[in-house]
Order: sequence, then C-alpha cells, then structure tokens
Amino acid sequence: MPTPITELDMRLLRQAIALSAESRSRKRHPFAALVADQEGNVWVECFNDSRPPTGDPTCHAERLAAAQAARIIPQEKLAGCTLYTSAEPCAMCAGAIYWCGIGRVVYGLSEERLLTLTGDDPENPTLSLPCREVFTRGQRQVEVFGPLLEDEAAVPHHQFWRPAGN
Repeated sequence: MPTPITELDMRLLRQAIALSAESRSRKRHPFAALVADQEGNVWVECFNDSRPPTGDPTCHAERLAAAQAARIIPQEKLAGCTLYTSAEPCAMCAGAIYWCGIGRVVYGLSEERLLTLTGDDPENPTLSLPCREVFTRGQRQVEVFGPLLEDEAAVPHHQFWRPAGN
C-alpha cells in the first residue's frame, strides 16, 4: 500500500523547488533534487550541472542526487528514502533512482508541463516517457507522487528557456 503524502513531503518538495531557483541563479538549468530519509533528514542536495557548453549533459540533479545518496546511505536504508525533485525525473534519472535503490519519488513539475515551458530549446530536449512507466518495468516498486505544486515548480523556468533559433 502506497505511503500517503505528508506535510513533511510537501515541505521537502518546496525545498527542492527553492533549490531549483538557486540553481538558476548560479547560471545552471533550473532543476534540483534532494534525498531525505523517513524522518526528513536531508542527506543530499544537488543542482543540475548539464548546461552547455562545458556541462556534462548527463549531470541532471536527480541522477547526481541518487548516485551521491547511494555512496553515503546504507543500501538497506535507501529503500525507505525519498528523492524530492523540482521536476519529473527523465528516463535516465528514473533509471538511476531505480538502480540506486531509492524507494520513493516526489516531484513538482510534470514532463508534459515542462515541455510547455522549454518549447524546442535545444538545451532541454524533453523525453516523453513518464518516470512511472520506467519504474513499472523494474523488478522492485518505486512509489511516485506527482505532479505536485506545479505552479510553484514552474516559476524558476519562466523566461529561462529560449526556442531554437533565438
């Protein structure tokens, strides 16, 4: 039976959204993620670090947070942890979350809503593959909650993305 969303979940999601605004202020893409245990202790906070021309396009905040969490949190505890992210994990990040053993994901902005904000900006070619679909192909369950707080999660993206050719 899925764990219900709590006030703690909403507070930590808002923290991830605030981190996405900070990521933007650092001239990075406006995405961020954090990993917290069941008591709400935050173990990892990560920004997106994939902005061209010097960034690695695989350095999404969610992938970085999952990998860092897997290095410092005991495997048996990771299943009880939640990755909070300002936007829905892409297929690559969902795979990383799965392989790292994190048990829950709570996200703000849906991939569909993100596409309406990014348009055809070449720095963020979206993948139309919901994270839930990636997780359902695995052998263990990952609970997913989202989209939540989409309007709040969209704010750091406003006027950030530029259509191709502009």
